[in-house]
Amino acid sequence: MKRRDLFAGIVLAGFAFATPAVADWAPDRPINVILPYSAGGGTDAFARAVAAAVEAQGLLDVPMVVNNLPGAGGITGAAEAAGARPDGQTIMITSAGSFLLTSMLQDTPVSPLENYEIVAQIGDLDPAILVPMESPFQTLPDLIAALEADPGSLRWAHNGVGGAHNVAGQSFLNANGVEATGVPFQGGGPTRAAVIGAQVDFGVVGIQQAAGFESELRVLGLLAPERDGIAAEVPTVPEQGFDYVEVSSPIVVFAPLGTDPEILASMENLFQQVATSDDFAVAMRERGNVPEFLVGTEARVRLEVLQAATTDVIDSLR
Repeated sequence: MKRRDLFAGIVLAGFAFATPAVADWAPDRPINVILPYSAGGGTDAFARAVAAAVEAQGLLDVPMVVNNLPGAGGITGAAEAAGARPDGQTIMITSAGSFLLTSMLQDTPVSPLENYEIVAQIGDLDPAILVPMESPFQTLPDLIAALEADPGSLRWAHNGVGGAHNVAGQSFLNANGVEATGVPFQGGGPTRAAVIGAQVDFGVVGIQQAAGFESELRVLGLLAPERDGIAAEVPTVPEQGFDYVEVSSPIVVFAPLGTDPEILASMENLFQQVATSDDFAVAMRERGNVPEFLVGTEARVRLEVLQAATTDVIDSLR
């Protein structure tokens, strides 16, 4: 279920999985949750809401402690997670789309499909095109016209070369035959701040980044096939007559390679309980998002499909 399929379905699903938790995963000290981006972004919101829900629901006897380890487009924290002991004491929650695309573009020391156990998907972030509220671009056609009139003159913000929002934005530019100068930032929060501060002409970030900043940002279009279930007033890019490649970023929980299968099964069960619970859905809705749960095997397939769909765009960024 996509976030655009609305909050109600998530709430109802919360009652279907109300099973006792996690007998095989019994950590005796706080869980280290590595978040390889700066605080304030969409992935950070998911991780902190998960930690709060686990504590509120009493699913573990120890807390989950979120540790932000930004750097190298998410690779610094990802490498730290891959090198952790596979004992159930360390997990990583990350924008798996950005992680995958960065590993496709660059020679990274780790890859999401090769160096980890994939526990579960708990959400998905659809990107959107945003401008400062004082921007002269009132609509997406206004922005396209300016890009066509002076190729390469406009600057646009994204969350790092090879990240999901970078690839989504570049695919939009490529598909419509226009050019702009990309400016990378470390995570969705700093990217949003750059747009609000008019350091750039426009930005591509997750649609949830606009929640609470409606007086400072104008969303010109959602890079998705359907409107968002929360920000339903935002038109999609295709409904406005422009081309794009669908590049969203699933929020995925990873464990170090070699983690015991029984521990992994218990982790998957726990995250299913969290992601399908009503309190987690309410918490995420307040942050402008809706959970989307997939078991580990389905999350892996989701990443493999994304990999196949974005090969041409990645080649254009090299």
